Amino acid sequence: MSPQPWLASYGAIPAHIDPDSHPSIVHLLCAAMQRYAHRPAFTCLGQTLTYAHVDQQSRAFAAYLQNVLRVRKGDRIAVMCPNLMAFPIAMLGIARAGCVQVNVNPLYTPRELEHQLQDAGARVMVIYAGSTATLAAIQDRVELHSIITVAPGDGTAADLPGPPLDAHLHTTTSFARALAEGATLPFAPPVLEGSDLLFLQYTGGTTGLSKGAMLTHRNLVANVEQFKAFVPDALRPAQEVIVTAIPLYHIFALMVNLISYFAVGARNWLVPNPRDLDGLIDVLKVARPSVFMGVNTLYAGLAVHPGTQGVDFSNLRLAGGGGAAILPSVSARWQAITGQFIREGYGLSETSPVVAFNPASVTAFSGSTGLPLPSTDVLLLDDQGHPVPLGQPGEVCVKGPQVMGGYWQQPEANAAAFTPDGYFRTGDIGQLDERGFLKIVDRKKDMVIVSGFNVFPNEVEAVATACPGVLECACIGVPDEKTGEALRLYVVRAAGNAPPVDADHIAAHCRAALTPYKVPRQIVFVEALPKSSVGKILRRELRDMA
Repeated sequence: MSPQPWLASYGAIPAHIDPDSHPSIVHLLCAAMQRYAHRPAFTCLGQTLTYAHVDQQSRAFAAYLQNVLRVRKGDRIAVMCPNLMAFPIAMLGIARAGCVQVNVNPLYTPRELEHQLQDAGARVMVIYAGSTATLAAIQDRVELHSIITVAPGDGTAADLPGPPLDAHLHTTTSFARALAEGATLPFAPPVLEGSDLLFLQYTGGTTGLSKGAMLTHRNLVANVEQFKAFVPDALRPAQEVIVTAIPLYHIFALMVNLISYFAVGARNWLVPNPRDLDGLIDVLKVARPSVFMGVNTLYAGLAVHPGTQGVDFSNLRLAGGGGAAILPSVSARWQAITGQFIREGYGLSETSPVVAFNPASVTAFSGSTGLPLPSTDVLLLDDQGHPVPLGQPGEVCVKGPQVMGGYWQQPEANAAAFTPDGYFRTGDIGQLDERGFLKIVDRKKDMVIVSGFNVFPNEVEAVATACPGVLECACIGVPDEKTGEALRLYVVRAAGNAPPVDADHIAAHCRAALTPYKVPRQIVFVEALPKSSVGKILRRELRDMA
């Protein structure tokens, strides 16, 4: 165990939480649905559901899964959906049925979706109509038993316009029909324990293939309790209003925005498309939130948007940031408009996600990711695995009840991911000061963060190298005002009879196989790439050149 200097900075914060305070997330959230039955739970696209409505709808979905689709406890169900009303209903229904939710980015390409569905062994998929073309392209190569399609108004009485289903998709059932049928069926709640899997949260890997972090009910209960201990004044029962613009398929929004705030009876305004800043600002004007969570790029965009000046932020108590470093200039601009600085945290998919956060006692932007949460131990290790002195950089290694049990069906990756005494190796480089505040000074050696999304160069390079006319390439991140970092691809053209290739060819090739944020914004042609004596491409030299 580390010396834990952060405990002296805790004040009234408890040093430990009880990760078994609720037997499962279902117990926690069902209690909220009973306690706050008549309060508004979610508002989206002009429609509002109370906690009682969410209880009824999620029970109906669980009954449909159980009786019609014959799912069993532990079956994996993929959800590929933006922030629509169907998302929380599906999540709660899946959990109540004892199944495991596999969260899928709606922007994924067919290649990315195929890997995730195959790796997880998903039997059922809940998918937004606008993403069905992606599934149709690979449906014959995955073993889905059932496909449930989501329209914008599903879960409410409204019939809202939405995109059509892809004509090539095989037999599907609408989410609305599943809810209607499930409402007439019995439901037998399975026995749930803290050790049962709740989510498979896929995260990028240095091999270029994503891995599923196995998150249990106990992991999420622990992180809810840990987060609540740090900011109790922003988790007041039956009082909070939160606007959720960050995507719920991301573990940050899923744990903080959805689960933590649902548990205290908050009203949650769901924003399906955060890139539409005009639409987001319209929601902020009506909602007048007490809590807002975002990534640096979202805060930066709002801070310079003229419409933000017209929002009444007088109720705002907490502006939280994560996913990528919050820039001091962005926090300063945000505070000038709203009166609240951005309270930064640090987390990973593998840690449910929050490891550290700036607690309520911090009264100004700290430039750090805050203090480790209660019941969390953080060790900083050097390359030889020895603890480093305070103030010195080392790899951030974490132990706590929010840390995953491992990666799904990845024994070799699991062996490398943990130290012999059970600390999860994040691969991030951090420093702890004498008060216990954690600052992330570098990241996994080669990972790039574009608008809060993790991009691993190996994956980009694997796709780009397959482009005709490309001999080899290397991808790095370079600073970018808009996205924090942008991808720059250095390319060596193939000689001889290879077809001619230019930047447009390569970009088009990448767009066909990669999510938009993984497509290189800058493509630079070079005669040769820097390499080590054994032929390994030296990305650090490219970063030095950039």
